[in-house]
Amino acid sequence: MKKTSLVGAATLLAALSVSATPAPEGARVYFISPADGEQLGAEFTVRFGLEGMGVAPAGTEQEGTGHHHLLINAQPMPDLTMPLPASDQVRHFGGGQTETRLSLPPGDYRLQLVLGDAQHVPHQPPVMSEVIQVTVK
Repeated sequence: MKKTSLVGAATLLAALSVSATPAPEGARVYFISPADGEQLGAEFTVRFGLEGMGVAPAGTEQEGTGHHHLLINAQPMPDLTMPLPASDQVRHFGGGQTETRLSLPPGDYRLQLVLGDAQHVPHQPPVMSEVIQVTVK
């Protein structure tokens, strides 16, 4: 029982140590391509746009910067107060990339961009794109 309490306390301390990085007023992230409603082949390029902030690799502590995360059919939405988990639904671009080539099976997809700070935590308020819907043929 005592071990469980220590693990719980460590988890709580880790959660409390995550502090929100403020987002510059007017910052926005958006899709350059593809367009909302676009029908795509199995392999396509996604280009990320950013306004009012700069792009910096993960781990870089520089005010007014962040790096991209691409959410693909992310349901439920990840906790935007914690570091974004890397998964098939949450793709990290911690090298400062501003585009990627995706290969997805046929189907309908919801895509959204979220900017993360040096530790992959979304800024506060979160800098997120509108959700776009695409169909892979």
